[in-house]
Amino acid sequence: MARYDFSAPRLFVEGDLAPGGPVPLSKDQTHYLTHVLRLGNNDPVLAFNGRDGEWRCRVEGRKAATALVAEARTREQSPAATLHLCFAPLKHARLDYMVQKAVEMGAGVLRPVITRRTQAARINEDRMRANAVEAAEQCGILSVPEVWAPVRLDALLAGWEPDRLMVFCDEDAEVADPLQALRGAPRGAAAVIIGPEGGFEEGERAALLALPRRLRLSLGPRILRADTAAVAALALVGAVLGDIGRGDAGEDDPAVA
Repeated sequence: MARYDFSAPRLFVEGDLAPGGPVPLSKDQTHYLTHVLRLGNNDPVLAFNGRDGEWRCRVEGRKAATALVAEARTREQSPAATLHLCFAPLKHARLDYMVQKAVEMGAGVLRPVITRRTQAARINEDRMRANAVEAAEQCGILSVPEVWAPVRLDALLAGWEPDRLMVFCDEDAEVADPLQALRGAPRGAAAVIIGPEGGFEEGERAALLALPRRLRLSLGPRILRADTAAVAALALVGAVLGDIGRGDAGEDDPAVA
């Protein structure tokens, strides 16, 4: 039996989900269900809110969807991923792509970071969240990742959690085998940081390398665009370490040079 049910559309809702409980829909959700998907009264929808798991629901509304009525839980709520993706913001279409793929790859927190070479300093956080919601809806994810406000790199590092591993993607890293490097990484809370086009400046690179827990990682011999680098790095992290960041780092885990 398939792990996920892809036969019904899936919707993120704000309201609580409980047996028989009506879940009001926003105007945009009503339009989507009624006019885009052309669903009618009693048609099935899967709903989740990041708190109560995933529920099989039915549409309520004779002429237009006005609410969902929860019928049965299909999946229990799982812990939200806490893997952080820190990244220099990109322009609209490429940022949309990065956010969507980061959610698919298991990022639990999206953190825009302003570096000296960042080209797009203005960020639409509502648009980022909308892209995160859409990706979670489409990929069977039970918790929509958090979108944090932009922060300068020096402020990010000044307040960095000392027990959180920073996977620093650096084209100058002398790492012949990134998979082997990741296998030796300490388990526990973690983050991936992707620099701007043009890379980090030397002072920024030195500040990242001064973190107590960091893994300086090469993504291979090719120069990648920032959105591609994010996907590659998260794919490597997920493939080797799985859903890291779901627990606290162990006290005996060594720092990684």
